[in-house]
Amino acid sequence: MRTQGNCRTLNTTHPHIACSEEITITKVLAERLHATGVAEELTDLTKRELLAGIATVLLQGDEVVDEAFYGFSDIESRTPVRRDTIHRIFSNTKIITSVAMLMLYEDGKYQLDDPLVKYLPALDNLKVLKTGATDVNDTEALATPPTIRQAFTHTAGFSYGTFQESLVDRLFMETGVQDRNGTLEEMIDKLAGIPLARQPGTRWQYSIATDILARLVEVMSGETFADFLSTRLFQPLGMTDTGFHINDDQVDRLATLYAPIDMMDESKGLQPMSGMFSFDPTTPPAFCSGGGGLLSTISDYTRFVQLLIGHGEFQGQRLLQQETIDLMTDNHLADGLTVHLPGGMMQDHKFGLGVALKSSPSPGEPDGAVGEFHWAGIAGTHAWINRHYGIAGLAFTQRMPGFFHAFNQTFKRRAYEAIS
Repeated sequence: MRTQGNCRTLNTTHPHIACSEEITITKVLAERLHATGVAEELTDLTKRELLAGIATVLLQGDEVVDEAFYGFSDIESRTPVRRDTIHRIFSNTKIITSVAMLMLYEDGKYQLDDPLVKYLPALDNLKVLKTGATDVNDTEALATPPTIRQAFTHTAGFSYGTFQESLVDRLFMETGVQDRNGTLEEMIDKLAGIPLARQPGTRWQYSIATDILARLVEVMSGETFADFLSTRLFQPLGMTDTGFHINDDQVDRLATLYAPIDMMDESKGLQPMSGMFSFDPTTPPAFCSGGGGLLSTISDYTRFVQLLIGHGEFQGQRLLQQETIDLMTDNHLADGLTVHLPGGMMQDHKFGLGVALKSSPSPGEPDGAVGEFHWAGIAGTHAWINRHYGIAGLAFTQRMPGFFHAFNQTFKRRAYEAIS
């Protein structure tokens, strides 16, 4: 099913869009998107059961140009994907956490280059695993303490545990750093006893740093992380279906999380996911993960994206200053550093304050894709904003692993085809 958003009449000098009072830019862009064949591509993915279902939204400025829904949120019950289908957004949580921290930056609560230990004294005795170490006790002293800026940019030296890249990752899993029954404060106490994977500022490494930012929100605001997000972001934006758990009246709208039956042969279809990523979302967690704990709908997250593409303003409310959005989307990596995800992904990216910054176009994208900022969740939720073209897009599905799969870029590539 495809529906088209409301349009407003605008004048434009875009070379591929005709200007007239009768034709709106949003209508023309929607028609150009349809002409790319994206609907047929995404429908085919669901028919072949590479995806159960997927929802997409395209914005021009803060206007919804197009929204579309394909396939099912649950294959067995044949429940269709809708705009109010609830998704586990995993690492799409990170951009929200970063915005929360930037609100506190505007409140004067910290400076970007403040050391973490200034606000988290439990981290006052961190060590660093030596290069080439074969034992977790083979450590060295910090050359410089990790800073808030480095936590935003994943260069503070921390690891994650999930991707098992080093001895430190094993300690993360053994210690239960992200125990859903623990608190953010307890997470910091556990991190204090684990060496950093590398010296701060020397390499980009995907990490638990955004969860550390979530704890900083609590320390600096005096509120729980969940309460701060609710008061400062979700309520003003009208994000009524976004939170760290769902209520009984929301359960029927929760999408099933799927994974391939056979990772080596995806033609065999999908099965419900089990294991570490399939947490019970009906139970309020003690650990409100700033790095990956939120559930949301594509409708709610569109409102958050409208705040970003609106330079910090949403429906007449200013929640962030434009200068802060500019700061967020500037490159904050030191010279010579680039994003380094497992498998060598995204090495054509720099990094801002909680967002990846595209520094060269991906295959099939125009030169104007450079400067796009974005992030995604491991189950296939993705949001991106391109201020050069004034467009933004979202694609939400529930398929593990999603971020690393080619389908993740299909909608964005077709959106660029429509605008260029």
